Amino acid sequence: MIRFLYALVLVLFVTVNAMAQTVIPLYTGAIPGAKPAPANFKEIADQGADGILRVSKVTEPTLTAYLPAKDKATGTAVIICPGGGYGILAINHEGYAIAEEFTKLGIAAFVLKYRLPNDETMLQRAYGPLQDVQQAMYILRKNALKWNLKTDQIGVMGFSAGGHLAASFSVHYDDVKIEKKDIHLRPDFSILIYPVISLLESPHIGSGKNLLGAAATQEQLTYFSSERNVDQQTPPAFLVHAMDDTAVPVQNSIIYGQALNKYKIPAELHLYQAGGHGFGLNNKTTSDQWFERLKNWLKANKLINQ
Repeated sequence: MIRFLYALVLVLFVTVNAMAQTVIPLYTGAIPGAKPAPANFKEIADQGADGILRVSKVTEPTLTAYLPAKDKATGTAVIICPGGGYGILAINHEGYAIAEEFTKLGIAAFVLKYRLPNDETMLQRAYGPLQDVQQAMYILRKNALKWNLKTDQIGVMGFSAGGHLAASFSVHYDDVKIEKKDIHLRPDFSILIYPVISLLESPHIGSGKNLLGAAATQEQLTYFSSERNVDQQTPPAFLVHAMDDTAVPVQNSIIYGQALNKYKIPAELHLYQAGGHGFGLNNKTTSDQWFERLKNWLKANKLINQ
């Protein structure tokens, strides 16, 4: 009898966890801006010796939903955009692991597996990722009642190139590149971790080239330099960066913070002495945990109450 009860509890535990990690197709019909993929163009998921799961050649974008227990849910939600230079997605390191931490705070987290810019599969490579994050926000607000979300407490988060996507969405939410029906897309807040912000000042060359190709126009470079597009309606932001980041210079976060400050948009910027780039949840050079700082910021902005 004891073994039976133990087995039953185990099954229920697995079921609950499976329900908390539901994979949702981003589109049920035609994918905007997509071209038929060549027969040999298949999604690749490769886990390296460092434990990071890298996903590439995404043609069917999804959201993976991590929902908190109902008795702990705050109604706040966040879309997480993993980084990878617009060439791959570090989807566990900068996605799933982060989502699990959010559920502990009562926040629903949705990891976005977005399309990576590619001329073989997109009509306009630069806009595929932006379309996907806009569609993700549309889905969350459309299904807010189903997932117990507050429609005015849904934000966007990104790491590195994913931070560039999150920032681009934060300043271009009105430049709608998907079909939608009477649902506003503006994020209510943004969380940017060692983000690529500018393609003009201290840029990450690889991200810019992967996004726009080798022959980017000045107009494109300006459009995708988020510090140039901040206005009074840009959502509040929380930023983290390491001073010794040699991949994406710390100036990216600084100039975005300055642009937000110019328009009196609430923002908080945490700069670490060291940590380099791509440290994910844990900057091993310090005992300070940026996620704890984020928790304080979320509390100060009434997005959580614990």
